[in-house]
Amino acid sequence: MNLIEYSDREMLAMGLADRLATVLKLALDGHDRVSFCVPGGTSPGETFSNLSGVDLDWDRVHVFLNDERWVPEGHERSNTTLLKDTLLTDRARRAIYVPMANDAETPEAGIPALEAGLKEQLPISVLLLGMGTDGHTASLFPGGDNLAEAMAEDAPILLPMRTESQLEPRITLTRRVLADAMETHVLIMGEEKREVLERARRADPMDMPIAAFLRDADVHWAP
Repeated sequence: MNLIEYSDREMLAMGLADRLATVLKLALDGHDRVSFCVPGGTSPGETFSNLSGVDLDWDRVHVFLNDERWVPEGHERSNTTLLKDTLLTDRARRAIYVPMANDAETPEAGIPALEAGLKEQLPISVLLLGMGTDGHTASLFPGGDNLAEAMAEDAPILLPMRTESQLEPRITLTRRVLADAMETHVLIMGEEKREVLERARRADPMDMPIAAFLRDADVHWAP
């Protein structure tokens, strides 16, 4: 794990955006198209806003989420809506968005169509992960109903995930898909998450799933 510390969150957003732009450009130099897998939530918002204005061949960048809440687009808790309002703007509006949700009634019903689109994006060229204070990443939650299957070496691309700590059912990329990424970055902010990170470095991934992705990751942190 390579820990990169920033003096404040504004500097983190600028520095991480610059790093992501660099690795995306390098990936584009060697491939006709690249895949960029990103977290939801509000933490990466400023980074995405900075990155969206970068001049690169966005029409060759395929963007998709690590996970999604099973809610309609436009819902206040939709990661898709947040992504389209932050990253997929300005120059990055030309990027190809790969859906992580559809109109099916349940995640189980929606997965087959979504996997067909995501399969073409693998392995992930550039992966950005977040981390919760419980050590979860994507929707790989400690205690999640499908966590053991999602962490298995033979896991499918996508699985539904339900847990008592979350309001809605979710859908998530599995450990093997995320771990196969060519380049991995993790974004965390605040002293509490720094302490969680230190615990996760020594933890069983079944207890703190982020632990499965730290060894080869660049972790970007600001207070």
